[in-house]
Amino acid sequence: MDILRELETVIASRKGADADSSWTAKLLAKGPEKCAEKFGEEAIEAIIAAAKDDRENLTYEAADVLYHLLVMLAARDVALDDVLAELARRQGISGIAEKASRKG
Repeated sequence: MDILRELETVIASRKGADADSSWTAKLLAKGPEKCAEKFGEEAIEAIIAAAKDDRENLTYEAADVLYHLLVMLAARDVALDDVLAELARRQGISGIAEKASRKG
């Protein structure tokens, strides 16, 4: 889990950096919508790898998904700790009950 926090710190350090200096800076400079789009693309690639039972590629794509999720969260100023706190809140609650309790 520490690697995710470390990655979050690196991503945050790229906010506002020269877009030519890193892929992360370039992605963040394109805005939250582009970050979300890229996350979606990576998620689809992971789904395809899982459907094909390609463990090696799924591992690679899952790493891309986690990275792009953190970029997307950073683009909207959502902290990883907030997401982890939400997961902790849900721990021990039935997924069916949790979903039924959501507003909207």
